[in-house]
Amino acid sequence: MPKFKCSHCRLSFDDDCAIVNQNGEKFCCTGCANVYEILHNGGFDEFYSRLGTNTLSPQNTQNSTTQSIQSLYDEYVKDENGFKKISLVIEGIHCSACIWLNEKVFFSTKGVVEASINSTNNKAVVIWDEEQVGLAEILNAISAVGYRAYAYDAGQEELRMSAKRRDFYIKLLVGVFCVMNIMWIAIAQYAGYFTGIDKNVRDILNFAEFILATPVLFYTGSAFFSGAKIALKTRTPNMDLLVVTGATLAYSYSVYSMFSRVGEVYFDSVAMIITFVFIGKFLEILSKKRANDTLDGLNLLSLSEVSVAKDGAVTSKNIKDVKVGETIVLKAGDKALIDGVVTSGEASFDLSSLSGESLPVFLGVNDELKSGSICLDGVVYYRANASFENSLLNKIISMLENATIKKPRIEQLANEISSKFSLVILSIALLTFGYYFYTAWFEKAIVIAISVIVIACPCALALATPVATLSALGTGLRRGVLFKEAKFIESLAKCDTVVFDKTGTLTKANLTVSEFAKFKDIDDGLILSIALASKHPVSVAVATYLKEAKSVNITNVKEIAAKGVMADFEGRNLLGGSARFMRENSLTLQDDNAGYFVAYDGELVAKFVLKDELKSGVKECVQSLKKLGISAYVLSGDNEKNVKKVADELKLKYKANALPDEKAKFVAKLVEDGKRVVFVGDGINDSLAMSKAQVGVCMGSGADISLERSDIALLNDDITAFGDSMVLAKRTFRTIKQNLAFSLCYNALTVPLAVMGYAIPLFAALSMSLSSIVVILNSLRIKSTFKAKNG
Repeated sequence: MPKFKCSHCRLSFDDDCAIVNQNGEKFCCTGCANVYEILHNGGFDEFYSRLGTNTLSPQNTQNSTTQSIQSLYDEYVKDENGFKKISLVIEGIHCSACIWLNEKVFFSTKGVVEASINSTNNKAVVIWDEEQVGLAEILNAISAVGYRAYAYDAGQEELRMSAKRRDFYIKLLVGVFCVMNIMWIAIAQYAGYFTGIDKNVRDILNFAEFILATPVLFYTGSAFFSGAKIALKTRTPNMDLLVVTGATLAYSYSVYSMFSRVGEVYFDSVAMIITFVFIGKFLEILSKKRANDTLDGLNLLSLSEVSVAKDGAVTSKNIKDVKVGETIVLKAGDKALIDGVVTSGEASFDLSSLSGESLPVFLGVNDELKSGSICLDGVVYYRANASFENSLLNKIISMLENATIKKPRIEQLANEISSKFSLVILSIALLTFGYYFYTAWFEKAIVIAISVIVIACPCALALATPVATLSALGTGLRRGVLFKEAKFIESLAKCDTVVFDKTGTLTKANLTVSEFAKFKDIDDGLILSIALASKHPVSVAVATYLKEAKSVNITNVKEIAAKGVMADFEGRNLLGGSARFMRENSLTLQDDNAGYFVAYDGELVAKFVLKDELKSGVKECVQSLKKLGISAYVLSGDNEKNVKKVADELKLKYKANALPDEKAKFVAKLVEDGKRVVFVGDGINDSLAMSKAQVGVCMGSGADISLERSDIALLNDDITAFGDSMVLAKRTFRTIKQNLAFSLCYNALTVPLAVMGYAIPLFAALSMSLSSIVVILNSLRIKSTFKAKNG
């Protein structure tokens, strides 16, 4: 039976097993055929020319040993707006060029709707149309270009990262041990260079350095070789390729010099280049872990178990298996992981981990308990009213995860620059070598070229944004601020105008009746009935005031948004609402626009005057905005008198009597005038105005609503959290610009120095590592933004 070679994996197979596409290419399995089509459609045909005579594993056999596709679907694949979504970890990523390549492969795969990779932990979130492409094809497309993708599991990932850190420790110890010994030998050689040294002795010292430098290059530096191999395979130069090229050139030249006894050896530089860069890489991993701590900690909660009470017994159960209606037991120190309602017991709860609320909150029977709350004392039984997947805690985890993988525009620009940076540096090094080879001598040319390659650092540029962004996301969450996407940090930082809704945002929305007047003899129960027909805060305040009255049955109830309610009672028209609503229904009022009015049978019968108070911290928030040079407005549907009182107290401009569409027009006009606007509201009736602003912020009194409708959610009712978010966003954006400026200036200054021969390879390796560390440490300073405020 004739044998054929698979057009993808290049392995031989029997003719009767062949799968033939429309172009006549033959494949050993459907997996290889699908991956071939993905690569071909994505413009990666050169992959096969570079593969040469090498073979690959058949695609139908890949990933099957560790994670079957069915098990992935069952445990890790989620529904997302009619599509499928999975979080993956991409193994083998070493720099921004790797991220660029993998994202390009994702988007070249027909059916992939969205894909983004977080450069700090190599975590990818992929959304795809299941009718166009399967998960196996997506995983195999990544595998085909030299990387491995597997489902993100918080527990398993922590174990993998621990093993990776242990591996780094061992390699680092080998590198440091060898370098320290090479340094002693190098001192003897340098001394002999000035005082004279026997050739045989020098040969012995050179050979000793060779013995010590070899494991450093090939063992400690093995990760760099892996990354460089992928870079060559995919023709996407990266940092690993720069390091390996420089170190290998120095090593090869030194071996030649040692055996030929011509020129100097640079084994000390080889060992130090690899070790210094490796130390930088190790510190980078630790720093990235610190930046990811907040999200990693939340992700690990999904593996937790809770105590479930049933038939008098308490058993442990994974939170993903808890059903709505089951009773969960919380003891002191336990964290509520599922939303519910307290059915028995009472205790104080710490809400600071999610909402930023600093003081404990007392909860008892029938009180709502949000996931993320920590029981401080006592024992509480509560009934789950949502699954873990639909609880607030999991929604926040999902939002924060999305925020980490959706890159700000400034990061996308930095990655585009980084993806081409390595190729530019290699070209400069080649030209430099050619120049010195013809104008000086070979040894000088090779040493200077090595210095050029090693000193350049695309990592500092690639890390400029993501580490700062992650630090900001974690810091914001601890202050009760949730950014739905990382790009909103940049958007918020650029805003120069804030528009506040009044009720529920600046004021407590806990209205109380201060005056009540009747103009006609009317039963309080009738007024109570029209007030109960609306959930508007004003109507609720009136209904609360008349709670002792007995309501009556009214018919044909119709609520007019932001105006009032109309109904019928005993065949007569009944109205309750604002002065504007009364006038629109042909009722005559004096010059009094403030309050809640009631009309019956065409006559005004009652009026309520209400009062509200500013929330604590509002004045401090406004002051912090003014210090940042931000102008602010109060925009409300309330009457002129009430809005003016609040605006005057805060010394802000205002607009009163604004209906939802008028609010939207007001915001749109500011945008048209060139302002960058952030709208802050309660998220219930302000969605139209929010849609017109560059950034929408919701208060946390309706946390679930906030998560769905806003760009940024304040997870509690503390308005000072918004002031904090502005400070945090501007500091983060300033830090990103500092990082980018530093990395660009570093390369602009050091590369020319290396070209001119002023930087030896040893200095080049050290400065390259330090540049990345400087960027990371500067980014981590964001975490201390509010330390002084916290005391």
